[in-house]
Amino acid sequence: MTDMPPPTNDPYQAQVPMNPADERLWATLIHIGGILFGFLPALIGYLVLKDRGPFIREHSATALNFQITLLIAYVVGWITLIFLIGFFILAAAWVLSIVFGIMAALAANRGEPYVYPLAIKFVS
Repeated sequence: MTDMPPPTNDPYQAQVPMNPADERLWATLIHIGGILFGFLPALIGYLVLKDRGPFIREHSATALNFQITLLIAYVVGWITLIFLIGFFILAAAWVLSIVFGIMAALAANRGEPYVYPLAIKFVS
């Protein structure tokens, strides 16, 4: 028999920190998820994992800031679609989402910090 106390169901119990490999994995998945699913992976990752380590907090906040900036660009693109400039805005936002998302995922996988260019800082 073990001398460990029984687990508690305390909802305010401190989060267990992740090991560095798990932080890198989740940060990479959040950035790749942003390419595929927009702002939802970054938002969920930020809300669920931000207290599990400084690396995952930095990357999830960075990804969320970029995805919110992209969301604003998509809305502006759709609004200006009648002036034909919206096509260029939507295409540029789409390409930037893919290119910068891959660059961020590669940096996260290497364990390096990454800052998206052109991103407005909403959360920190």
